[in-house]
Amino acid sequence: MANLVNLESVSKSYGERALLDGVSLGVADGDRIGVVGLNGGGKTTLLEVLSGLAAPDSGRVSRARDLRVRVVTQRTNLPPASTVREAVLADYAAEHEWAADARVRSVMDGLGISAIGLETPTATLSGGERRRVALAAALVAELDLVVLDEPTNHLDVEGVRWLADHLLGRKIALVVVTHDRWFLDAVCSRTWEVTGGRVEQYEGGYADWVFARAERARLAAVAEEKRRNLARKELAWLQRGAKARTSKPRYRVEAAEALISDVPAPRDSAELLSFAKRRLGKTVLELEDVTLTAGERVLADHVTWRIGPGERIGIVGVNGSGKTTLLRLLAGEVTPSTGRRVEGKTVRLAHLRQELEDLPGQLRVLQAVESVAGRVTLGKQELSASQLSERLGFPPARQWTPVADLSGGERRRLQLVRLLMSEPNVLLLDEPTNDLDIDTLQQLEDLLDSWAGTLVVVSHDRYLVERVCDTVVALFGDGALTHLPGGIDEYLTRRARAQREGGQSGRAAPSPASSGSSGPPSSASATRAKSDAAQWRAAAKELARLERKLDTLHAKESRLHDALASAATDPDRLMELNTELKALLAEKEDLEQRWLQTSEAME
Repeated sequence: MANLVNLESVSKSYGERALLDGVSLGVADGDRIGVVGLNGGGKTTLLEVLSGLAAPDSGRVSRARDLRVRVVTQRTNLPPASTVREAVLADYAAEHEWAADARVRSVMDGLGISAIGLETPTATLSGGERRRVALAAALVAELDLVVLDEPTNHLDVEGVRWLADHLLGRKIALVVVTHDRWFLDAVCSRTWEVTGGRVEQYEGGYADWVFARAERARLAAVAEEKRRNLARKELAWLQRGAKARTSKPRYRVEAAEALISDVPAPRDSAELLSFAKRRLGKTVLELEDVTLTAGERVLADHVTWRIGPGERIGIVGVNGSGKTTLLRLLAGEVTPSTGRRVEGKTVRLAHLRQELEDLPGQLRVLQAVESVAGRVTLGKQELSASQLSERLGFPPARQWTPVADLSGGERRRLQLVRLLMSEPNVLLLDEPTNDLDIDTLQQLEDLLDSWAGTLVVVSHDRYLVERVCDTVVALFGDGALTHLPGGIDEYLTRRARAQREGGQSGRAAPSPASSGSSGPPSSASATRAKSDAAQWRAAAKELARLERKLDTLHAKESRLHDALASAATDPDRLMELNTELKALLAEKEDLEQRWLQTSEAME
């Protein structure tokens, strides 16, 4: 494959801090590279040097001749005094030119540009709309390489999936910084980790990177243990004189199993639920026959919703469907048009808003956290203010930074730390992943795993929702709140079906499972919906059965390998075990194929 961009011994510093230190790497035609690393670690700087927006302090950047590249960073500006049409479709002289291009139409629909309005002045757009317009302006062009910095911010779950499908369907190279782990896994074939001025390169997406990083840590631990063992042996030799060497023990390690063999389940749901009931009682938050409006739009139409102790709920829906307003209703910050909100007497509620709250700028980070509390108990963990701050991205040295000097992302993290320090038993989170890097996200998820309380999350990060929530509900724009047994996959399937049946309006027909729907569906649509739900449940049941069977075969395979190792000196036993292993592997391959077919049928 032809090289598009090469960096040779590139260094770039800001002040005394070296963000890139002698970095050499390249982007080839067709590469899809995800860039990860801590906030402030140099990811955006790498993108700007790579794309020519910033010059390196030293080293060389070479690009292919006539390289067609577009860049969308967090600092991208739209043309001043322009309309959306002028910003996105500047290369098209007439409307029929772009309207006849399927790729351009797909971008306009997928990013919601038509809904914003082509004649809308860009100066009047919100921050999220400006980012979508800038992204659309890049994707409508014929490209060899596109460079994107946090493109999934301000996209809903459906928009993130559309962007992934779009990039996979185009034969262009991609370099993308994102904290959206589902997106990294779905799109990227390589991963760059920016750390300590270097760029570590890995094959595969997020899951492969996590495994490789864990494997690297394991090997480092093994090397350290070997060094210690050698030192102990040397000391023993000096004390007692040389001894006869003993044979080394034989190790056989299945790499993936060794990494996760002693890791407990993410959370004990039964234990957390029991504890939550003792803390919260029976009543937590309830909406009774609630109608909720925003201007002339009806977001919820006579909805009744009871949230119990220990429930962990994710809310999904298209941008503008009312997710944030619903969360504010649960928090008691808005009043419904009809109906009422009920809050349990023992509820201590905390609400993480998308907007940055006023923080005490005269204090330092640790002082701002300790002003809420000195220690906090999260599940079985008791943490000091400093320990919780460190887990959420404030190392000890950074904890003495004045709050007034923090970046927007750091202020967001501080807002989250202070929220958790208040020890709420009901937590409402509105887009908590915004401005958090992957390491901090992992720490947040680990904290939420052991947190015993009621949790309601609005997020476009499907990895987070699937990781920390047990239940998913959706706002489809029909005034109802719809429970989704199949989670986000079911949401995307319903949205796709609604668009096929009703054009691009995106409004789904009321589901029989929806609470508070304005009226009964037609018998035909009800029958079809029930049939689809029954087929989905049957497929999910079959999938679970196959997974249990595969787990059993995997354990049996492991025992056979151990038996083969033990029978190394017995040829007859070896042949018998080998025949048994071949039969097992054939059965396992058949089951894996059936699992794959069943999984695809559920999409």
